[in-house]
Amino acid sequence: MRAVPILFALLVAQPALAQTAGHPAGPPGRPVPPRDEGWSVTVGAAFVVSPVWQGSRDTALSLFPDLRVRYKDSLFASIPDGVGWNAVNRDGWKAGPIGKLRFGRNETRGGSPFLIAGGSDALIGLGNIGAAFELGGFVEKRIGAVRGRVELRQGFGGHEGVVADLSAGYQQRLGRTIVSIGPRASVASMAFMNTYFGIDAVQSQRSGLVRYATSGGLVSYGVGTSVIHPLNRRSALTLFAGVDRLGEKPGHSSLVVERGRRMQATAGLGYGFRFGL
Repeated sequence: MRAVPILFALLVAQPALAQTAGHPAGPPGRPVPPRDEGWSVTVGAAFVVSPVWQGSRDTALSLFPDLRVRYKDSLFASIPDGVGWNAVNRDGWKAGPIGKLRFGRNETRGGSPFLIAGGSDALIGLGNIGAAFELGGFVEKRIGAVRGRVELRQGFGGHEGVVADLSAGYQQRLGRTIVSIGPRASVASMAFMNTYFGIDAVQSQRSGLVRYATSGGLVSYGVGTSVIHPLNRRSALTLFAGVDRLGEKPGHSSLVVERGRRMQATAGLGYGFRFGL
């Protein structure tokens, strides 16, 4: 499916990186860009240990390439953060349009196209789900060290549902190191839920799973944390982790009940190098 540079599920997540159909648990390592730098590019990579697909009980190791492009504090582009524009950027408020890529789900391998170890055969018989592009908007408010953010996006392609991501975070500097932690949750429409957690008659016959259909609601909720340690002005290491639990409706899917689990944990280590253009 986990929400993700050239990649990232993308994440962490949600509950996309960890879930190529959800959101990533945290971003790969990258230095904090200086103010008013103009165009900047960050390149790097992140090793991520996560469920193979959202709701999976199998774990996989993926190596995600990371490419980020930013113009000052206005335009940004990466897989985990999407492509967006801070059309409003004043008094602690940010708001604007955003687009994100949600990776597809392969019935023989799982979700991540960058998987290097591990896998799952739990999806065999369910068919593949193509990648989806999600287009919408976001609103963010920062008060001191606390930040809250809401995103609302409509899916096209792999799913045709509506997804809303809500998150909050507290950030603290410990010397040169930046530590962040906060809760997060995702809700989605019926079309999204049944794409990733529904089991229709054909899928039931091919996979042996009981038919299941549901309505929209809570996809997942959890907490994520990251520790960013700058190595110098241009590079940084990031350690990130998150724990999420699927909501009642996806959690009651026969796919999750019989072949997965509701608790989802993700951890990773990333490195990023930034340079200006």
